[in-house]
Amino acid sequence: MADTVAQMTREELKEMIEASIEQKLLEILGDPDEGWEIRESVRERLLRQKKAVAEGERGQAFENVVQQLGLE
Repeated sequence: MADTVAQMTREELKEMIEASIEQKLLEILGDPDEGWEIRESVRERLLRQKKAVAEGERGQAFENVVQQLGLE
């Protein structure tokens, strides 16, 4: 990453701003899920989905979805 804002690409600046906003919102609003426990059945399902995506059995590349939706 660049040393100064003037040296940043647009994408780097955008990422920095997004990260700053997300961090500030978490500071102000906190984590809405804090203190809640996830049911074991939901945890298992999420882990199965994560594994399926990692193995290419599920999901689509972000770029393909953007193109399909005409968001380019």
